[in-house]
Amino acid sequence: MNSTQWRAITSLAIVFSLFTPALPSIATPSLPSALQTVGDSNQVVLVQAPDWKSTKGTLRAFERANGRWTEVVPEVSADLGYGGLVPGQQRVQGTGKTPTGIYAITSSFGRKADPGTKLDYIRVDRNDAWTYNPKFPDTYNIFQSANRSWSSYGNYVERLYSYGKQYNYVAILDYNLPPGAITQGAQGINRTSEFANTRMGGGIFLHVSNGKRTAGCIAIRESSMKEIMNWVDPQKNPVIVIEVI
Repeated sequence: MNSTQWRAITSLAIVFSLFTPALPSIATPSLPSALQTVGDSNQVVLVQAPDWKSTKGTLRAFERANGRWTEVVPEVSADLGYGGLVPGQQRVQGTGKTPTGIYAITSSFGRKADPGTKLDYIRVDRNDAWTYNPKFPDTYNIFQSANRSWSSYGNYVERLYSYGKQYNYVAILDYNLPPGAITQGAQGINRTSEFANTRMGGGIFLHVSNGKRTAGCIAIRESSMKEIMNWVDPQKNPVIVIEVI
């Protein structure tokens, strides 16, 4: 190849490089920083909202194995409290706010049959309720299965079966649950000797969405809720992280 031919090839290479677009670099998705705050938990449900007034957010789930986190439930829309969000320790009952923070996923219940969850699961009927009347601190934020009217509790009781599809599948979150042991006493009423904080409210769950804002819970479509119920394993210390980003 003579010098004239070499100069021609070099010129063509320069022209080609000028008009060929550079290939975009492929970035590896970064894991949420919240996964670094969960201690020895190996299963994390991550709920994120864009600001404190949000009534909508997103939910994803991650699992850690051999030191590596993997997303196991892809992003879905989540309905949040009608009052937005608030740091958990600052929440006040009746404000409709979703508490931010990290909470264990402790147990579960639902109107439908057990979907196969490893959590303790109760299939609720028309007797079952969740009580949180501040005037009765020994039954505050506690599941009840006694066959009674609960009329003395006014609006501070949830008749669980009456909530329809929302409570088809429910995961109970350790937000303001009483620290004491639960024992069943007279008339089958569950009570505790160590009370929850009766100012902060209770009944904060992850459950099925009915398409509306919640009173403080996190609600997602039923198919994703069932998927999470079947995935959560108490042996892996599952938690939910709720944060504003």
